[in-house]
Amino acid sequence: MGIYDRYVLPRLVTCCCGTKPVLKQRAKVVPKVHGRVLEIGMGAGHNLPYYDFNHVDHVVGLDPCETSWKLAQPRVRSVPFDVEFMAGSAEEIPLDDASVDSVLLTFSLCTIPNPARALSEAKRVLKAGGKLVFCEHGKAPDPEVAKWQDRVNPVWKKLFGGCHLNRDIPGLIEEGGFSVTEMEKMYLPNTPRIAAFNIWGSASA
Repeated sequence: MGIYDRYVLPRLVTCCCGTKPVLKQRAKVVPKVHGRVLEIGMGAGHNLPYYDFNHVDHVVGLDPCETSWKLAQPRVRSVPFDVEFMAGSAEEIPLDDASVDSVLLTFSLCTIPNPARALSEAKRVLKAGGKLVFCEHGKAPDPEVAKWQDRVNPVWKKLFGGCHLNRDIPGLIEEGGFSVTEMEKMYLPNTPRIAAFNIWGSASA
């Protein structure tokens, strides 16, 4: 891992993931999780202030980047529940089968190298009756925007650690074995159009 990936990229991603429009989306979805939660792609912990403290017992934050975990420490210290960090891959989640009540995915599915495998793993670790809560940017419904997403995507991936602009998020979730039970869509304000199309909701296994 080079200097850019180790030191620059985590801070760049942290900045992008903490804009006002993105934080507003986090506030919509994070309170929907409960019990023991697996957060895939915890990053710098931007979601932590939005958890419903009355319904969350424990959060396991999975992320391949230990630098991001260091950046998360002020937020970790501010919450009243236990937060456990696991350095690892979403494609091989180091948890037992049926061991969490909720899985949270926010602005992470775009970057995971094998999203289908990661979603299969998310399904494996969920308890019966558990749910996946998601909020992601993805392929725009407007042909002109989608065309530019496809054009820019190769460069975008290099700059932003493998982030894809043009993934079909609902399709990936269903391919992973989930049924989408709730979903909303919109273009985020004050955000570059190619990265602004947002999809959020919940799904059951």
